[in-house]
Amino acid sequence: MGSLKFRVLLDSEKSEEIFRDIQINEDDNFESLYHAILKSFSFEGNQLASFYISNDEWDKGHEIALTDMRYDDEEDISIMKESTLNDFMETSDQKVILVHDFMRMWIFLIELIDRRQETVAAPLALLAVGLAPPEDSKMMQEDMEFGEDFDDDEFSEEDDDFEDGYDDEDLANYEEY
Repeated sequence: MGSLKFRVLLDSEKSEEIFRDIQINEDDNFESLYHAILKSFSFEGNQLASFYISNDEWDKGHEIALTDMRYDDEEDISIMKESTLNDFMETSDQKVILVHDFMRMWIFLIELIDRRQETVAAPLALLAVGLAPPEDSKMMQEDMEFGEDFDDDEFSEEDDDFEDGYDDEDLANYEEY
């Protein structure tokens, strides 16, 4: 038994890199890694989150969720506290994506950078580069103003009807009391 060293890069809008190196025992679970990552970035961790096993192109693969929210038994999703790190670390530079807080979409790009013989008493943050932004600094999707990403040229005046099939002429005889 040994430990794993991960580089955890915060995908942010800042021009500077913000990352942490974390060492954790290979027989620890993903929930321990999740809490170590959040602690190293000073995030609270009171939101839903999922890890995704990835490839060299950072494509999302198998999901490892914080809580079991499967709709049926056939969905192929693992749960963090039931999933051991070593069971998913297939390559020497295994890549993993962590999405924290699905409303704010904090994304962490994680790469296995070293396997070590020694174990640690608890997950360690070995290196911290860059200042992490406050967890609530990223706008939630519902906080975005309507029309922020809206393109007026996409629609013509003919498309101004309601989605229910009624238009202004249908409401012409309507009298308000």
